[in-house]
Amino acid sequence: MTFIICKAEECDLAAITEIYNQAVRETTAIWNDREVDVADRRQWWQARLEDGLPVMVARDDQGRCLGYATYGPWRPHDGFAHTVEHSVYVAKDAAGQGLGRRLMTSLMTRANEHGVHVMVAAIEAGNQPSIALHRRLGFTETGRLPQVGLKFGRWLDLVFMQYTF
Repeated sequence: MTFIICKAEECDLAAITEIYNQAVRETTAIWNDREVDVADRRQWWQARLEDGLPVMVARDDQGRCLGYATYGPWRPHDGFAHTVEHSVYVAKDAAGQGLGRRLMTSLMTRANEHGVHVMVAAIEAGNQPSIALHRRLGFTETGRLPQVGLKFGRWLDLVFMQYTF
């Protein structure tokens, strides 16, 4: 399958919403229990655009959005201005095709061009595919917080990984 990585547009919001909601319903990648609607994702996307933050999508050769990636502030204090935390999500039926890697490399390039010094990943410890992807991209594990989250009736550990540009 061929695909392109590009900036998200309004036409991608329905797919982004479904990818997000699938992760909420079925995975521990997002530690929320509440699904969102397209209006919520539109507000989220517009806020990112207004703040100059990227939202990248992977589209197949028919124009369908198969995944997305973004980053935002790590913490709100001035001293953290050059550190971001990112997110990357791929549609369930498109997993394992290299989309996550392509989205991440595009996002990392954008971050580097915009003066980001450190990119942080916060990953549920059981999400070994995501941890492996980040390792392949040069991220290093910098910490683990045991049992800081709860989803699906079980306590979750959080792994922090970082990439320094």
